Amino acid sequence: MDSRYLKDKEDLKKAAQTVDDDRRTFLTAGLVGGAVAAGTLMAGAVHAQQIAQAPALSDKPWWPHPKWGKDDQAGASNYMTPAKTLDTVKLIKDGKVYRIGRTYESAMPKFGERAFTLRIPGSPTGGPFGTNKVIWHDEFLATEIGQTGTQFDGLGHIGIQMGKDGDKNEMRYYNGVTEQEMGGAYGLSKLGVEHVKPFFTRGHLFDIEALKGRMMEAGEEITLADVRAAMQKQGMNEADVKEGDAVFFNTGWGKLWMKNNDKFNSGEPGIGLEIAKWCVDKGISLTGADQWATEVVPNPNKDLAFAVHTELIAKQGIFNHENLDFTALIADRKYQFAYIFSPAPIKGATGSNGGPIAVT
Repeated sequence: MDSRYLKDKEDLKKAAQTVDDDRRTFLTAGLVGGAVAAGTLMAGAVHAQQIAQAPALSDKPWWPHPKWGKDDQAGASNYMTPAKTLDTVKLIKDGKVYRIGRTYESAMPKFGERAFTLRIPGSPTGGPFGTNKVIWHDEFLATEIGQTGTQFDGLGHIGIQMGKDGDKNEMRYYNGVTEQEMGGAYGLSKLGVEHVKPFFTRGHLFDIEALKGRMMEAGEEITLADVRAAMQKQGMNEADVKEGDAVFFNTGWGKLWMKNNDKFNSGEPGIGLEIAKWCVDKGISLTGADQWATEVVPNPNKDLAFAVHTELIAKQGIFNHENLDFTALIADRKYQFAYIFSPAPIKGATGSNGGPIAVT
């Protein structure tokens, strides 16, 4: 790696050593370490501070967004247009609806110290009222509502530390928004999930597990050759993947859900920077998979932590949908479908829970 892209390689190596020991430590140390291992892009005075995580997909400045402008907060959901809806509808032939999200419950695998706790206050919560004696139940939910279970990552979820530790003016998110201008204890003042447009787009599922004839392993990266081989096996053409479409990857890792949560949480197979570049070149609006990050963990390059997240979400505004379940689609051999999901418009939230569906 060229030394001009490194600010503190020694600190990066020390942080990266914790990757295989503990996944929570991996996020804390590795992601920060990846940001420290960054170099200044000499692309003019305006963009002198913009730093590419090494190795970056491009040395081009990543804000303001070249397609949607400096004030955009909707990212790749801007691809959701009437024309996109009409094109997507053409995929619907039999009208069958598939739930591709998982059930939310306290026993599901969760990242690090995240929690999901539901309580019913009282039993029943209220009533009786009126001569008809109405009674009811309410629920109280304590959780990271956008970052547990089947979760949709918003643009305020992932950023890159560009300068010194703790300098919020140099912590950058999509479109160059800084931590200083958007962060807050009561929700994000910019890039909240309420700015994301509802998704109604063409979805393409690549069953890599079937291609390999086995569940993939943690740290095993899906290559572009894998995706193309899966397309051929499934009778799909690469030209079918159009601008604004969503792409999904089945690794088999989802079979561990609620059966071996410790292994599920320990790492995962997934996509790397090669597929990330393909998604950028294709103009993809969203990626998704049957595991908790979509991307490979740990990254084969031990110097990197969640590099696909930073490249796609922070730099490109391409969304990510995690912990999906493709079992029924695969059983019916349905690899192309209408992907439909409206993120819960929670003002200032980093992401969304919810029930995504596929319609064939």
